[in-house]
Amino acid sequence: MGLTKSVQNRALRLIHALLTATQKAGHTAAIGNANTAPLPHRRRSGPPHFTITAQGQTCELRLLQEQDRVEHVPTQKELADAQKHSWVRIPRHDYSPADRLRICLSGGLHHRAGEWADTAARPLEDQLAEIAQEIGLRGQAAEHKRLADLEEAQQKLLRWEAAKRQATTEYAEAYRGRHLEAQHAVWQRTAGLVEYVGALRLHAESLPPGPAREEAKAWIAWTESHVQRLNPLNGSPLLPEIPEPRAEDLQPFMHGWSPYGPT
Repeated sequence: MGLTKSVQNRALRLIHALLTATQKAGHTAAIGNANTAPLPHRRRSGPPHFTITAQGQTCELRLLQEQDRVEHVPTQKELADAQKHSWVRIPRHDYSPADRLRICLSGGLHHRAGEWADTAARPLEDQLAEIAQEIGLRGQAAEHKRLADLEEAQQKLLRWEAAKRQATTEYAEAYRGRHLEAQHAVWQRTAGLVEYVGALRLHAESLPPGPAREEAKAWIAWTESHVQRLNPLNGSPLLPEIPEPRAEDLQPFMHGWSPYGPT
């Protein structure tokens, strides 16, 4: 944790008190993944020392030791090195570990604060209740968001199901329309064939008796039978059977939705 011995016992008591309070509230705790202490100026963004999970929201906590800053007094060697080398930079301040501590909290929706530090008026011991409350508030926010997300997903599913039903209806209408147009095209072609067969019959009657006339009659008999089979008006007109639509069949009618699901 990068703590000097002068603050270690107090730091562990603070952690113990915070864990005890949050566990009584039903939250769970786990050791963090910090194996070594980063440099002091990087510890805020370093691995957490421990975590507390409230209602599914994991909060990462770091307990840091504050640093005192004083103006740096250059040594003779530093002055000589800076005069000799242009790349030498003399630090402006010196830092030393203080006995003050700071608790940093990250993860979840920020409510009131994310950091608490020792002050002359309020030590961290007096602020532990606020930290525990912040963890609880973040857990509540996470639970509210989870429930809202579930409700939104349910509503989205219902809208998608309605869109799919409407797409299936529109697909069936389009299929019937295409079937009608196909029947109309066959009927128009059959009408032309009927006219042509009539012309063939007149031509055959003009032929002299003999093999050519008989062959023409045989051909005309086949064409009449064939045209009769083609004519969609022969027999009772029926509604076409709509095939089960595939996802790609419904896509043109989904109006922006995916035929595969609401997401």
